[in-house]
Amino acid sequence: MRDELDRPWEHPAHPEGGSAHSPREHGEAGHGGYEVHEDDGSLNLPDNWLLSHDPAWPADNTDPEATGTDLPAAAFSAYPSVRYRDEVAAGSGEVGLADELLGPADPRKPPARTRIQRGIGKAFMIFGGTVVALLFVYLVDLITSLGDVPRGVTVAGVEVGGLNRADAEEKLRDELGPQLTDPLPVRAGDVTTRLDPADAGLGLDWAGTVERAGNQPIDPLSRLTSLFTTREIGVVSSADDDVLREAINGLAAGEINHEVREGDVGFRTVEGSAVEPFPIMPRQGQRLTDVDGAMKQIKADWLADKGVTLDVDVTPAKTTEEAVRRALEQTKPLVSGPVTVRADKTTATLTPRHISDAMQHEPSDEGALQVTLDRAKLQDVLIPRLGETERRASNAELVFAGSRPSVEPSKEGRQIDWQETFAPFFTVAGKQEGRTLEVVYQVQAPDVSTEELRKLGMKEVVGEFTTGGLSGAAARNVSTMAAAVTGSVVRPGDTFSLEAATGPRTSSKGYVEAPLYSGGTGPRVIGGGVSQLTSTLYNAAYEAGLKDAGHRAHPTFVDRYPAGRDAVSHLPDGSSVDMSLTNNLDSGVAVQAWTSGDSVTVRLWSTKQYRVSGSTSDRTDVKSPPVKRDRGPGCEETSGAEGFTVTDTRVVKALRGDRVVDRQSTTVTYRPVPRVVCESGDGGGNDGGDDGGGDPRRPGWPFLPGDERSQQVDRSRG
Repeated sequence: MRDELDRPWEHPAHPEGGSAHSPREHGEAGHGGYEVHEDDGSLNLPDNWLLSHDPAWPADNTDPEATGTDLPAAAFSAYPSVRYRDEVAAGSGEVGLADELLGPADPRKPPARTRIQRGIGKAFMIFGGTVVALLFVYLVDLITSLGDVPRGVTVAGVEVGGLNRADAEEKLRDELGPQLTDPLPVRAGDVTTRLDPADAGLGLDWAGTVERAGNQPIDPLSRLTSLFTTREIGVVSSADDDVLREAINGLAAGEINHEVREGDVGFRTVEGSAVEPFPIMPRQGQRLTDVDGAMKQIKADWLADKGVTLDVDVTPAKTTEEAVRRALEQTKPLVSGPVTVRADKTTATLTPRHISDAMQHEPSDEGALQVTLDRAKLQDVLIPRLGETERRASNAELVFAGSRPSVEPSKEGRQIDWQETFAPFFTVAGKQEGRTLEVVYQVQAPDVSTEELRKLGMKEVVGEFTTGGLSGAAARNVSTMAAAVTGSVVRPGDTFSLEAATGPRTSSKGYVEAPLYSGGTGPRVIGGGVSQLTSTLYNAAYEAGLKDAGHRAHPTFVDRYPAGRDAVSHLPDGSSVDMSLTNNLDSGVAVQAWTSGDSVTVRLWSTKQYRVSGSTSDRTDVKSPPVKRDRGPGCEETSGAEGFTVTDTRVVKALRGDRVVDRQSTTVTYRPVPRVVCESGDGGGNDGGDDGGGDPRRPGWPFLPGDERSQQVDRSRG
């Protein structure tokens, strides 16, 4: 009906959309009538339009009979309806603000400004109402929750928010109490372990834990967010710090701390000598160093369901797990079977066990795992079989079989070149068939070749000397040393050492115990008596014109040697002393020595270059032998010997002409040898005074070991 009144020209009575009395017809547009808005079909009516334009609408009395007017000839619906500007409340001629905002919508579209004003007013009313409602809710919530634990608070996973403090403490005791004895899960780096709370001195302060939660917040925003969030406050522990610290240190030392482990490939024996490689994954090194921090963390979280996580200092491994897997795949074929090593007609076998023992996996800075081989371990396996295929090089030697020395040719040797032999190992061992290595040899040249020895010019005798008086065990020792020194070759400019040429004098080399000095005197030592060969060699070198590079004369004169021209190999205490010579000739020098009967001869071969002459001075500072009286049952009388000083001078001239090449004087002081007198009876005897202080235990030897007066050698060149 409202629509019919609003748009009478669209009423179904006028199907074409027109009307018997269209607005244009009744409104007389342009002449103070109404206008139809084409955009929405609404009308703009002037004031009193209805009274002035509707002939059927009475001005005062609405009763047609009273007014005497005719009834409307057309239906009421044919007249345009009026869209009122305001809805007036019943019994009132004014429109209120609330009615305007909350009442039914005005069917007419108000101006834009009016619509904005109405929208703002409505928004303010809604906002104000909302604020008042929220404030009321906040005040009610604040009053009712005073003294309670803040909402959203949890302790070790237990919700206590919103409870009063007594209830919160009771709930914590009920739910956390049984957990106080449960082992505490502890994670530290890559280690997961457990800690017994009782052993660690841990307990719980129930009231302190609830107190930590604090009070309900006054801040409205905090109270609002607490409805949708939770806040874990942890527990307040009662702990014995000393016990807890000790427990943490024990846990760190026993389980948490460990060194870094690089990736590797291990091997296990599966059957016989077969092996199976397996991966050893890298593991970081770690150490718990912040014990105070760990104590704090445990106190706060030891009742949490997730346990406690402790910080550790980490040392990362160089290798990666992927590198270990690659090395494993590379290793598998290498130990899949034995490898044969062949040297001429001799073979040896490396089993998978041998190979795995020698394999090494070294980490690189780039994280890779390099497969290498410890050749020494494989050599130890192969040498017992393949070592016999090696040959030692032999030097050319002088052979004294006739009147002249002959040269025995040198021989090359060969030695296994292990580096070259194992060079193709990974290629050979990586195959399923043809797993054979061929031995590679390295030629070993002799130290002295045949040609070199012949060029040294050792063709004639340049010095020779013979001494006699050998007897007993001393003769055997001299013969042993003569054999050891024979064949020694001294190149021009080189120095010959008797100790180096013969080596230590031991029983394993054929030396025996014998008196230290000639005539069977002195203590018995291994190699005793060899000083006779030393003195004989010294005199042969003297005759050849070789340069003395160091020697020591006897402490007392021995008449088998020229005065001032002797040398010893033993000191009075039995220790060794060296005698050395320098080859100052242009040719090499070869040593030949042998014993015959009671004598020993030393012959030096070279090419003659000098003429040598020697002279001995008169004896000076002659001292008579002191008398040594002895009553012992083993006393042997001796005549003793004088002590004196003598100088020997050697002149070396060129082979042709009288040019003096070298002149050397050597002064030696010999001590007297006591004369031993054997006595019987109890009276008298040696008083150790005027007779020179001889030692009755050593007849003929008046000086104790180490006495610096036992000898004196002076050398001067002229």
